[in-house]
Amino acid sequence: MKNNQIMICDFKIFSGRNIYSQSPVMKMIVDIGKYGNIPTKDIPGFNEKLLEAFPGLRTNYCGLGYPGGFLDRLREGTYMAHVLEHIILEMQSMTGYDVSYGKTRTIEEPSIYYLVYEYENEICGIECGKAAVFILNYLLAKKDVKTDEFIEYLKKVSMETELGPSTGAIVREAKKQGIPVTRIGSGSLVRLGYGKHSRLIQASLTDATSCISADISCNKQLTKHLLREHKIPVPYGKVVYSEISALMVAEQIDAPVAIKPLDGNQGKGVHLNITGKKAVKAAFRDASKYSSGILVEECVAGSDYRLLVVGNRVCAAAKRIPACVTGDGKHTVKELVEIVNMDPNRGEKHEKPLTKIMLDETALDMLKKNGVTAETVLPAGKTVNLRENGNLSTGGTSIDCTDIVHPENADIAVRAANAIGIDIAGIDMVARDISVPITESGGAVVEVNAAPGLRMHLYPSFGKPRDVASDIINLLFPTPQSRRFPIVSVTGTNGKTTVVRLIAHTLAGAGMDVGYTNTNGTFINGQCVSRGDNSGPRSARALLSSKKIDAAVLETARGGIVREGLGYDLADVGVITNISEDHLGLDDIETLEELAHVKSLVVEAVKKEGCAVLNAADPSTAWILERVRVRPVLFGIDKREAEKFSGSDIVYAYVEDDVLRIRDGALVTDIIRTESIPITQRGLIGCNVENALAAASALYGLGVPVEAIRNGLGSFSENTGRFSMFQLGPVRIMLDYSHNPAGYRQVIDTCRKIERESLVGIIAMPGDRTDSSISDVGSQCAMAFDRIYIKEDYDPRDRRKGEVAGILHQSVLREGFDKDSVFVLADELSALEKALEDASPGDLIVLFYEEFDHLRDYLLHRGARQVPITAVRKSLNKV
Repeated sequence: MKNNQIMICDFKIFSGRNIYSQSPVMKMIVDIGKYGNIPTKDIPGFNEKLLEAFPGLRTNYCGLGYPGGFLDRLREGTYMAHVLEHIILEMQSMTGYDVSYGKTRTIEEPSIYYLVYEYENEICGIECGKAAVFILNYLLAKKDVKTDEFIEYLKKVSMETELGPSTGAIVREAKKQGIPVTRIGSGSLVRLGYGKHSRLIQASLTDATSCISADISCNKQLTKHLLREHKIPVPYGKVVYSEISALMVAEQIDAPVAIKPLDGNQGKGVHLNITGKKAVKAAFRDASKYSSGILVEECVAGSDYRLLVVGNRVCAAAKRIPACVTGDGKHTVKELVEIVNMDPNRGEKHEKPLTKIMLDETALDMLKKNGVTAETVLPAGKTVNLRENGNLSTGGTSIDCTDIVHPENADIAVRAANAIGIDIAGIDMVARDISVPITESGGAVVEVNAAPGLRMHLYPSFGKPRDVASDIINLLFPTPQSRRFPIVSVTGTNGKTTVVRLIAHTLAGAGMDVGYTNTNGTFINGQCVSRGDNSGPRSARALLSSKKIDAAVLETARGGIVREGLGYDLADVGVITNISEDHLGLDDIETLEELAHVKSLVVEAVKKEGCAVLNAADPSTAWILERVRVRPVLFGIDKREAEKFSGSDIVYAYVEDDVLRIRDGALVTDIIRTESIPITQRGLIGCNVENALAAASALYGLGVPVEAIRNGLGSFSENTGRFSMFQLGPVRIMLDYSHNPAGYRQVIDTCRKIERESLVGIIAMPGDRTDSSISDVGSQCAMAFDRIYIKEDYDPRDRRKGEVAGILHQSVLREGFDKDSVFVLADELSALEKALEDASPGDLIVLFYEEFDHLRDYLLHRGARQVPITAVRKSLNKV
C-alpha cells in the first residue's frame, strides 16, 4: 500500500433499518495512511482546492447544526476520513439524491476509520464512495481533477439503475400507504407486501396477468382476433410476410393504411396514413427491422388516445401528441429540437416526465414527407411532426382527457382489457372525438398494452395529473386485511426461541397461517422448511416472501442485526426478552450498553400503531424506553418490578397470586394461572413463566383476543431442546441449550427445585464468548453440581482445541471443587456416556448440549423416555 494515499479496505451495504440509521446506509472502512495525524488546516492549499471542487460543502451542516458548520471544521482542522464522508454525501446530492446522514469513527489509531453514509441508489452510493477516494487522493497530490465529469458519470449510472417511472410511482404510493416494498435484483421487479397477500409488479405489469395474456397483447393480430370476437371495433387488416403481400393487402383495403410490426412496442416501425406502392414498400422494410410478421391494416382517421384500465374501470385517459416542433421564423428544425430538449422535464429515456426528441432517421424521413429538412427554418406558427405515433418514449406529449371520455368508450376499453385477460391495461383508441362513442364516430381500438406507461397520466403536458398509482395500489390491496401482515420480532439474550414458539403457536390456534424463524430453522404452519440457525435477516426475508403465510414471528439475533440490519421494514410488535452478557467481544460489541444499543433497534423499528415489549426487571430497560416511540408493554414476574415505570400509555404484565395478569389503564385482565402453562411445569420453571409473560404481552399488543392468548399459552407444551427431561432407568437426564451465564443460572435455579440424589452437570461454552463469561459459568457450576463433566464443543469458534475446557476447569477448581469429581472429555456424547456410567439411582444429569438431535436419538436408542418435570424437592442438600 502507498502510505501517502487513502485506500478502501472494505465495503458493507445495509439495505434496510440498521444500528446506524433507520435509512439504508453504506459502511466503508478506509486507511488514510500518513494523514492519520495531519489535520486539514496543516495541509497547504488543501481546503481551497477542496471547496473549489465541491463548492456545496461551504453550506454543509456537519455535526455543528448550522449551515457552514463543516467549513468551520475544515478551518479548525479535521481529518481526511471525515472530509471523505462529506465528499461522498455531497456527490450524491449533486447527482440528485436527498441524503444527509453520515458518521465517521476511528477503528485503529491513527489511520484506520469507518465511514457510514446514507444512500438512496445503491450503485450510485458505491460509485460515489470510490470516486470520492480517487478525487481526494488527486487533491492531496495537488493534481487537477474534473469533478463535473465524475458527476455526469454518476448521473448516468444512477439513471440506468433507478426504477422506471411507472414502477417508481407505484412504489412511492405503496410506501405512502404503509405497504412494505422489496426490490428483487437490480431491475424493476418489486414485491409489495409480505406473505400470502404480497404482489409482484414490474413496471405496471402485475402477477395477475398471465404469460399467455401478455404474449397475446404483444401480437397485434391475435389481439384484434379476440377483440373482434367480443364485438369491439378494430381496424380491418391482415398479417403479411413479404412486400408483395403487403402491396396486395394495401390495394385490397383501397385506402390509407397503417403498417406496423406484428409484435412491436413503443411505436417502433409504425407507419400511418401510407398510400402508394413506394411508400408501402418503404414502410414494410422499416417495420421488418422489428418483426418478421407485418400487420397491414386500415388506417383509422382521428386522434390517438390512451385509456388506462385498472381493474374494471378506466381511471385515466390522455390524448397523445406526436413529437413535433413549431417554427418561430428564426431557427432551423434542428435548432428547434435542441430548444425543446432543453426542457428540464425531458430526459434521455424514461427517467423524467417527458423524453427528449431524437432527430434520427425516422424523424428525418418524417420531415421529408412534409417537404422540409433538419436545416429548414420554419415559418412562425408552422408545426411539423417528427413522428407518426404519439408515444412518450419517442418524444411525444399528452393532454389529459379523463373527464370527457364517453362512458361507452370507457366500457369498450374495460371489455378489451378483460378479453385479453389483463388487470392493468393501456387501451389505444383512434377516434375523432373521445367524448363520442367510437361505434358512432368510426373509431377503433388499435392496440392493447399489458404494461402501459404511466407518465402521460402522472405528468400530462396539459390538463390534470391523475393519481393512477393510488388506483393500482387499491386494486392490488383492496381490503384492510390484504394490507395488514402482522410481524412480531423477538430479540434478547435468553428466551427468544421459546417466546417465538409461544407466539407462533397462539396465532396458529387463532386461525392464522403462521411462519416463524429461530435458531433451529424456519417453520411454516408447524413444518420445518429449512433447518439451521435462521435467526438472521436473510432467513426473515425468505420467510416473508412465502405466499403460504399471513403472519410472521421472527427471532432476531444480535449478529444479523450488526452484520446486515433487519430483514423486514417495520414490525407490529418488537420484543426484548432481556439483555445480559453474551457474545461480547464480537463485532466490536464490547459492553452491555453497546449490546443494548444493537438490540434496541428491534423496538425502534415498530409501526406507529404498534408496541414495544420490554422486561421491566432488566437494567437496560430504562435506557431503551427513551428510544421507544410506540406504546410500551412492560412485563415482570414481580408486579412491583413491572409497575415501577410510570406512564399513562404503559401496559403492565405481571404475575400476582400465581395468575398472569395484564393491566391496561384501569382495566386488569386475568390471562391464565401459571400452573396451567405447560412449559412452566406447574410454575416450577421460573424463566418460562417470564417467557410466557413476554409472549402474552406481545400477543396482547398485537390485538389477539384474551381467550385466544389463554388457549395458546395453555396448550403449548412442545418446547424442544429447552428443559427436555428423559428417564433412563433410575436416572434422569435434562437436555438444555443454555450457552451463557444467564441461561446457566436459569437452568440451575430450576434444578435446585427438583428432587434428586446427586446433581450432575455436563457443561461447555461456545468459544466465541469472553474468558470472563466462560469463567462465570464454571464458578456457577462449581457451586451447584456434585459432579462435573467438561466437554469440548464440536465447533471451537476460533479457539485452540481444549482452550475453553481449560478455562472452565480452572474456574471450577478455583471455587474449591473436589478435583476428583470433575472430568474433562472430548465431546458431549462421550461426556454423557461417562456420566451415565458413573450415575447412581436418583441422580439428575443436566447436559448443556451443542447438538440436540443426536443426543435425544442416543437416549431413545438406549431405552429412555421423555418425561415431564414434576417432582419438587422437599429438602435441598446443596444450594
